[in-house]
Amino acid sequence: MNFISIFYGLFLLSVLGIYWAVNNQKLRMWTLLIASLVFYSSLNFQYIPLLLVLTLINFRLGLEIGNNTAHGQYAVDWKLSNEDWQFAQTDWNRRRLKLLWLGVSLNVLLLLSFKYLPAFLKYVLNLQINSPDAAFNIIAPLGISFFTFECIAYLVDVYRGAPATKNFLKFAAYKLFFAKLISGPITRYHSLASQFQTSHFPSTEEVSEALWLISRGAVKKGILADNLGIFVDLCFGNLQRAGSADLWLATFAYGLQLYLDFSGYVDIARGSALLFGLVLPENFNFPYFSTSIAEFWRRWHMTLGDWLRNYIYFPLGGSRQGLTRTCGNLFIVMLIAGIWHGSAWGFILWGILHGLALGVHRLTDVMSDRFENLADFWQNPLGIVVAWFLTQLMVFTSWIWFRLPNPQDSSWVIQHLWGHSADAQFVQKVYIEALNMSQYQLTSLLVILAVLMSIIYAFNTRLKLDFNWPVKLVFVPLCLYSVWLLAPEGSLPYIYFDF
Repeated sequence: MNFISIFYGLFLLSVLGIYWAVNNQKLRMWTLLIASLVFYSSLNFQYIPLLLVLTLINFRLGLEIGNNTAHGQYAVDWKLSNEDWQFAQTDWNRRRLKLLWLGVSLNVLLLLSFKYLPAFLKYVLNLQINSPDAAFNIIAPLGISFFTFECIAYLVDVYRGAPATKNFLKFAAYKLFFAKLISGPITRYHSLASQFQTSHFPSTEEVSEALWLISRGAVKKGILADNLGIFVDLCFGNLQRAGSADLWLATFAYGLQLYLDFSGYVDIARGSALLFGLVLPENFNFPYFSTSIAEFWRRWHMTLGDWLRNYIYFPLGGSRQGLTRTCGNLFIVMLIAGIWHGSAWGFILWGILHGLALGVHRLTDVMSDRFENLADFWQNPLGIVVAWFLTQLMVFTSWIWFRLPNPQDSSWVIQHLWGHSADAQFVQKVYIEALNMSQYQLTSLLVILAVLMSIIYAFNTRLKLDFNWPVKLVFVPLCLYSVWLLAPEGSLPYIYFDF
């Protein structure tokens, strides 16, 4: 079931009608859980038992980790000496830590198995996995990365002192909530659970905001990302024929496609959740206007960045143990982010590049603190422009390894970004026949899109202006009609479904 489809609209309206028609919270949780299972069944029916079992296992582990002996027999045994009580607490903490490691290991091994087992079997055992004539296929469940990351976050939060839920229905409804199940945003249990308790029928302003998010996300994905994706696929699918200018255009177009595709999905997810009275966290904050790679990661896939900081970077020591250790921690975090995205070497190289870039940024910060002239340069208009250009150059060129995870393909692109001419057949097939426009016209459209994004950025962050709810309601049908009219036939799948 695609988010941008009539079927999803009918599904969403039906679930909303049932959800708000019942007043009992337990019935509402059942409504969300059953609806989520129906939604996932339309995409990956065979993996529903696995997700339910994993949900139950993490629920039980959370209960065991949160089971405090201070509320057990030692709390009422006043004859127990203080020394014996401390030993009991130490044993309890060891047991909790073992259970935490068991839960984290289980989730990580499951994730790595789906992402890396096919590659292992293919390259080490020389089995042709996922080929059309294979005896069996190993296809990762949709959303497994986000699912396991949320499980790990829940177990760690409980270990750190957050209360473990005793309500499996509520936990399952949180874990399988259809709006966020496939591609996030990554949401912590305690944040959403408290909203389950206090949710109310959305006001007129909230309904208009929800519909605006859904329609805006549909425009981003259906019109902009999918049309950009056509050119990106044509260019990167014919590397040997493309010229340097075409490769630069495709690199820029892919960066925009990835952002519009993923942020469009999150907009629809957040809008859908808001109709249930639930607020999901934002995931993007104009990342392509960042002036440093650290700022980029505070604006791009924000819930993943928050997860990496809280559950990997800070436990490694963060920035508390010196500059060298800090740079090493940043590198490890981004290497893990690359491994998380996929088993191909391109994702690992992408993570390494971002890890190195974060280390260089940290070193630049230290140098700026020591040299006042350098600090002044980065704060004047020229320095800001230079910092923005270098940041985005690094971000967009690193997307090449993301889009072409085979190092041979991505290396070929890097080597031919300058001085390579396209053959005449490429121009004829791609620009004239497929796109019905010239290279100059495509470049102009990409520039116009970048300018529009700059204007929206200025209105939102600089001028603090936003449409009021009646204006948003006027734009909703216009946006949806535009998607129906201008979206390419046969929409492209969401890019982050693969991760």
